[in-house]
Amino acid sequence: MADPSSYRPRPGDIPDTPGVYRFRDEHRRVIYVGKAKSLRQRLANYFQDLAGLHPRTRSMVTTAASVEWTVVSTEVEALQLEYSWIKEYDPRFNVKYRDDKSYPYLAVTMNEDFPRVQVMRGHKKKGVRYFGPYAHAWAIRDTVDLLLRVFPVRTCSAGVFKNAARTGRPCLLGYIGKCSAPCVERVSAEEHRELAEEFCDFMTGRTATYIRRLEKRMTEAAEEMEYERAARLRDDIGALKKAMEKNAVVLADATDADLIAVAEDELEAAVQIFHVRGGRVRGQRGWVTDKVEEITTGALVEHALQQLYGEETGDAVPKEVLVPALPDPVEPVQEWLAGRRGAQVSLRIPQRGDKKALMETVRRNAQQSLALHKTRRASDLTTRSRALEEIADALCLDSAPLRIECYDISHLQGEDVVASMVVFEDGLARKSEYRRFQIKGFRGQDDVRSMHEVITRRFRRYLAEKEKTGEWTDGDRPGDGLGEGLGDTPADGLTGGPADGIGNGLKDEEGRPKRFAYPPQLIVVDGGRPQVAAARRALDELGIDDIAVCGLAKRLEEVWLPAEEDPVVLPRTSEGLYLLQRVRDEAHRFAITYQRSKRAKRLRSSPLDDVPGLGETRKQALIKHFGSVKKLRAATIDQICEVPGIGRKTAETVAAALAQAAPAAPAVNTATGEIMEDEDGAPGTAAGAPGEPVTAGVPDRRRGQDR
Repeated sequence: MADPSSYRPRPGDIPDTPGVYRFRDEHRRVIYVGKAKSLRQRLANYFQDLAGLHPRTRSMVTTAASVEWTVVSTEVEALQLEYSWIKEYDPRFNVKYRDDKSYPYLAVTMNEDFPRVQVMRGHKKKGVRYFGPYAHAWAIRDTVDLLLRVFPVRTCSAGVFKNAARTGRPCLLGYIGKCSAPCVERVSAEEHRELAEEFCDFMTGRTATYIRRLEKRMTEAAEEMEYERAARLRDDIGALKKAMEKNAVVLADATDADLIAVAEDELEAAVQIFHVRGGRVRGQRGWVTDKVEEITTGALVEHALQQLYGEETGDAVPKEVLVPALPDPVEPVQEWLAGRRGAQVSLRIPQRGDKKALMETVRRNAQQSLALHKTRRASDLTTRSRALEEIADALCLDSAPLRIECYDISHLQGEDVVASMVVFEDGLARKSEYRRFQIKGFRGQDDVRSMHEVITRRFRRYLAEKEKTGEWTDGDRPGDGLGEGLGDTPADGLTGGPADGIGNGLKDEEGRPKRFAYPPQLIVVDGGRPQVAAARRALDELGIDDIAVCGLAKRLEEVWLPAEEDPVVLPRTSEGLYLLQRVRDEAHRFAITYQRSKRAKRLRSSPLDDVPGLGETRKQALIKHFGSVKKLRAATIDQICEVPGIGRKTAETVAAALAQAAPAAPAVNTATGEIMEDEDGAPGTAAGAPGEPVTAGVPDRRRGQDR
């Protein structure tokens, strides 16, 4: 625990101007970001007597090891910079609402030639109009099903659309009148786009005008005795009114507003938001957060506004935002919202009438959300805590292993040997810190040697980061003489970037993502005594003796420890065993996924891939013309030149490349074990047309398949 006085800056060094400050821990990780109208006055509040600080503030300042600040011109700039840094550094002591990216939206892809109506989640895309969010995807589909009768807009995927255009036959929705079938040119692109725009107008709340227009057309059809058309229009009006009934009128004056309510206690807070458009509730969402800092209701509202509108612009920010308490000061927040919208935004507390009554409804939803969250989390926290305590007791650890890393080796009969590293913190998977490795120190099948290599490489990187940050002086570093090349990143063989496209998570000197910076309390390896011994030996060679190691063998689910003759057997009902199994299975899944992707890429390779300047289109043209790589290899340069798009120079390059490449292994039908043949009766090869999955070798067998 750090003493705040050890890093307290002199008051005269702190500017008395607006700015944003960051507290960092001993590893240079950013643990708290805040803004202030006066940096000098705000930071002075953190360096008073610890007994007078709120417990959470006291925990933060004693965890921190340094503080730094950035001066800005205005409070609005401070608000913007604070939001950016919270998103970038993800500090542990800041209020962080659970991300709402999982909420479904009704989206209309106006950026396409033929706009499509669909359910979308995740980040918003440019050129797509969004409506919502909705609590459930089925609610969107019910609404769309009703509206397609009146606005028959395309809802099919790109593949279905292209297939219908190719065959000249629309899908079922086209036959039953719920799609205008632009794929078979029943309507032009302009007519279909007009339908999509009318759909969007209706969803934005302009419903009365459109219904009056339909009623007028229905009356005219009846007067002209076109009763069938009048009946269809009557049914269309009924469908629209039924869709409107799903969103009851809550504000009679057709208000566009967002209502935010907060329910909180000493430890947690729940936020509920109702999106009202045209006087109707068009969407709802909610967040729950831990109150890791001393914070007022107004500050909670301010953080909610940042989360809600931090990446929104234009009409996505409504004219009016109703809140239970105003941020202090309120002017910078209002100015920031106006900048996001491009027009004035009213931020206020409702005092009377329908808006106050609706705010009370939103508040009750927030209270129910907080109560439900507490019920669920109590069980979850208790279970995770018990699991970590059981692991600590079984392995004789000094404390519960809050960070667990698990490693697994995967290969196919010694080919494409890879390894995975997964991380669990507080009993939960931390996917942003998963890593994967290629085994490069040797070739062949040797899980023990592979495990030794992976552990060595991972903790060499850890020691390199420790040395870089100066956490020990030269000569005191563990493993001196054993870890040459600690900074040799390319030799590590780490695949580019974090796995599965997930963000990095570990931080560099500036608090930004980096790799392998922090040690676990427990290493779990997938295997028995040999794998555990290899992992322990790798750590010993590096001079690391403060990290526990165990292995979980699949056969009897026994836990192996280094230098122990007998395994530790946890009860089958043990929460600790269940957590270890989850960690091991996750590492196994992650390793197999990577190994299979590498194998698929290798099997889809072709000698044509190495021909410089030969793109995918001309590769396909060559294979289509000759039928196979084998026949292409036997062709003359003049014959290759006959392929459209292939000049003589390219033909010579192709012929030379194929002459140098050794013929591939025979392709095998994995279902029958038979060797596949070309049309001329010759055995086929694994190097077929680019992009075609062909399996070379023998069918998978147990223990010979993916590990």
